[in-house]
Amino acid sequence: MGALPKKKRTQSRRGARKSHISLKAPTLTSCAQCGQKIPPHQVCPECGYYKGIMVIETKVQEII
Repeated sequence: MGALPKKKRTQSRRGARKSHISLKAPTLTSCAQCGQKIPPHQVCPECGYYKGIMVIETKVQEII
């Protein structure tokens, strides 16, 4: 016979073990240039700035 537990684990012990498995919302910060919500330490895909320096060229759409 294989290894089997001698006693049943309670729901509270199971829940305490699995309490760290839940999904968490991603951390977002706002871009200093355009205000778009972006992950921290990332180049903004909307304006192309990182820490106040233009890193990549992006297509700017004019709103008329």
